[in-house]
Amino acid sequence: MTIPQNIDRLRSLKEKARLGGGEARIKQQHAKGKLTARERIDLLLDEGSFQELDMLVQHRSRDFGLEKQKFFGDGVITGYGRIDGRLVYVFSQDFTVLGGSLSEAYGAKICKIMDMAMKNGAPVIGLNDSGGARIQEGVVSLGAYADIFLRNTLASGVVPQISAILGPCAGGAVYSPAITDFIFMVKHTSYMFVTGPNVVKTVTHEDVTFEELGGAETHATKSGVAHFLAENEIACLKNLRRLLSFLPANNCEEPPRKICTDDINRQDEALNTLVPENPNKPYDIKEVILRIVDDGDFMEVHEHYATNIVVGFARLNGKPVGIVANQPASLAGVLDIDSSLKGGRFVRFCDAFNIPLVTFVDVPGFLPGTEQEWRGIIKHGAKLLYAFCEATVPKVTVITRKAYGGAYDVMSSKHIRGDLNYAWPSAEIAVMGPQGAVEIIFKKELEQAADPQTATAAKVQEFREKFANPYIAAERGYVDDVIEPAQTRPQLIAALRMLENKVDYNPKKKHGNIPL
Repeated sequence: MTIPQNIDRLRSLKEKARLGGGEARIKQQHAKGKLTARERIDLLLDEGSFQELDMLVQHRSRDFGLEKQKFFGDGVITGYGRIDGRLVYVFSQDFTVLGGSLSEAYGAKICKIMDMAMKNGAPVIGLNDSGGARIQEGVVSLGAYADIFLRNTLASGVVPQISAILGPCAGGAVYSPAITDFIFMVKHTSYMFVTGPNVVKTVTHEDVTFEELGGAETHATKSGVAHFLAENEIACLKNLRRLLSFLPANNCEEPPRKICTDDINRQDEALNTLVPENPNKPYDIKEVILRIVDDGDFMEVHEHYATNIVVGFARLNGKPVGIVANQPASLAGVLDIDSSLKGGRFVRFCDAFNIPLVTFVDVPGFLPGTEQEWRGIIKHGAKLLYAFCEATVPKVTVITRKAYGGAYDVMSSKHIRGDLNYAWPSAEIAVMGPQGAVEIIFKKELEQAADPQTATAAKVQEFREKFANPYIAAERGYVDDVIEPAQTRPQLIAALRMLENKVDYNPKKKHGNIPL
């Protein structure tokens, strides 16, 4: 059958669009160890589900010879598809077309799918690989960035927004991913910075490489900008799909539930002996988490940053939960600036998207010192407190060992609307540890003692027996029950099942003023 001329022309135009910047540039992309924009979409989405929009869009600029450099799609591929059968919107920046630089038309394409995502209540995924604003378009390209930033802000807390940095992301371009909920980066090919190494050297005279300044490992460990670190693009996109399996499509839906094949009544006797008898000896809170959640499946967020607190997603009885846990194996689980920021942002995300919070507490307090005080531990620590106070999702807390001072209050205590608060028999709930308390309360008495060391040890033991346990808190109802560690999984599942229809509200207001 003869193909009509107009159909043949359409097919030809679309085939040209699929080549992006052409075969030579595609080979250059592969030579860098990077996939093309279309290959990334094919790996991310369910097979055959992608529906492209604005495939034939071109820029309209005629300055600096741009009229001779026109490509269909104009450097970004946009559309919608499915992940595990669920609707998502995606844009994938194409570095083979003018270095993936953003133009007015390019920005309008991204804004179009973001608007659609808001109207239809589905996540937005951005696959970033761009040299930044298209300089030849001047302020027009800057305006296009601002149009995107506005939508990022309006969509925040309405639909999940996820960014994968799969190449350079510099200058103003970094602020769109920064507003999104989660950022993925790939070792050795991802870069994010406001100003590059050359500008840094000119202004501050620092010699720094791209990797040191804004590489994936830098942002995953030092700045906390990146939430997930991947060895390669394939692993990155696979992990992104996994993340979405825990998240609802929007803020009006419940998280997706799976059939639970792990016994909901399962008890783990190993938990009864996991916390050391010596209160100063560390243990790994991740082992506690893995023994309790469904099938030992825990997706940690910010794994390499502020390791004294652990956050991430898991399931209990097939239902997603957000987990926040102090980590005794890192800085004794103390709260500092970085861990407060990490925990606070995660708590707010879970609350925005109806994901119940399970908190494991073993915290000796806030980190002391001039460095922390001068950098603002007071206001930054308050962010975690604010986030837990504000959250209206089901909140269940387990105190495994130490819960001292203000940090006890902060870690989803009963006093800040924790719904059910449990303690293990090893829990120590007090203003401070026995040693510090004794040295303050009995200061004069110990100074006058014949043997201060023996007297101190006796007082410490007395204080420990009286206060370093969960029973006074239980007497007052500050913990709802003291449970055997082995029974934690069925207790949590029962608690969350009871709280499934929880309704709680904050006072009517435009928004609160979190201590930024």
